[in-house]
Amino acid sequence: MNLPFYIARRYLFSKKKHNAVNIISGISVCGVALATVALVCTLSVFNGFQDMVAGFFTAFDPELKITVREGKVFSPDEEVLQQVHALPEIEVWTETLEENAMVQYKDRQAMAVIKGVEENFEQLTSIDSLLYGAGCFILKDKVVDYGFLGIDLMSQLGTGIQFVDALKVYAPKRNVRVNLANPSAAFNREYLHSPGAVFIVNQEKYDARYVLTSLSFARRLFDYDTEVSAIELKLKPDADIAAVQKKIARLLGERFNVQNRYEQQADVFRIMEIEKLISYLFLTFILVISCFNVIGSISMLILDKREDVETLRKLGADNRLIVRIFLLEGRLISVCGAVGGIVLGLLLCWAQQQFGFISLGGGNGAFVVDAYPVSVHATDVWVVFLTVIAVGFLSVWYPVRYLSKRLLSRSSVV
Repeated sequence: MNLPFYIARRYLFSKKKHNAVNIISGISVCGVALATVALVCTLSVFNGFQDMVAGFFTAFDPELKITVREGKVFSPDEEVLQQVHALPEIEVWTETLEENAMVQYKDRQAMAVIKGVEENFEQLTSIDSLLYGAGCFILKDKVVDYGFLGIDLMSQLGTGIQFVDALKVYAPKRNVRVNLANPSAAFNREYLHSPGAVFIVNQEKYDARYVLTSLSFARRLFDYDTEVSAIELKLKPDADIAAVQKKIARLLGERFNVQNRYEQQADVFRIMEIEKLISYLFLTFILVISCFNVIGSISMLILDKREDVETLRKLGADNRLIVRIFLLEGRLISVCGAVGGIVLGLLLCWAQQQFGFISLGGGNGAFVVDAYPVSVHATDVWVVFLTVIAVGFLSVWYPVRYLSKRLLSRSSVV
């Protein structure tokens, strides 16, 4: 067995002459462990919120979305797009058209995004799970077009879930100058009727701005024939989304963007990743501070083991071996704290997942979830473990070498 490691292990777990050294060593391990617990739990909570947000847009955003890099619209009849349409991995292909418009209900007005979709949009997303009200998902019939409003937009306009009067929608005509004598002539005006339901995505981006309606209505309102602003795809269950995304991107070339769900919500997840990184750096700084306890523990241990050091010297040990013993002692404290902290952190995360004992405190449905969501990722656990080990090793390397040489040199003089 490695002699320095054997002695360091004995020093860590054996009883010292002075009980205070045992207490300080225990405090050092607990300090590293608590910092590790904080890292594991905090990163897992951020993962939980990310997964929760991802669950919201999973029901609304498509698995893959094709848009044009330059301009607003494009023709879905292009040959290269038809090649993509023929791919065997695609289960649902639907064309959509989005554009800003003004909506008016009685005396209230608001700017909204009109999103025209095809009838198979219901197969593309789990839109039924987002609807609230007595109506079902219907875009149009032989007489009228229907519009599904976001819950916040409904509140802003005061329509109610089942509005009686038609919703007026205004959009500027393409390539038409506004005549100041008759400005209304430069706008298209269409009407949407209530389907008896609204949608709730729990994201302000959608709930406060979007109106879902038929693709034919959107084309008529914005003066388009066959153009679309996006093609949204749902893949077969056994398809690899990342592989299909790369395959489609190669077929379409540089002219088109092919985005997965996370890329469609890049702003939201970029903010959450930045918050997660800042929390990680802040807690790592706390970990560095807690490692100063290790330095104090090693200093006390060196003083406590002066007689053992003299015995080792008489047996032929040099200063290098003795310094290495105390370095390994500090590293063992870091490892024990890291392992113990990770185990305790995982147990706390499991308990939060099962019982939700730490609540958000809103009550009465004030929040989407009652308790803090938690999701443990193996990569985060490894990052935490490596961070604790690296910080622990680096924090004790120079101080322990310096203190060991100073204290050992004094003891040899004595």
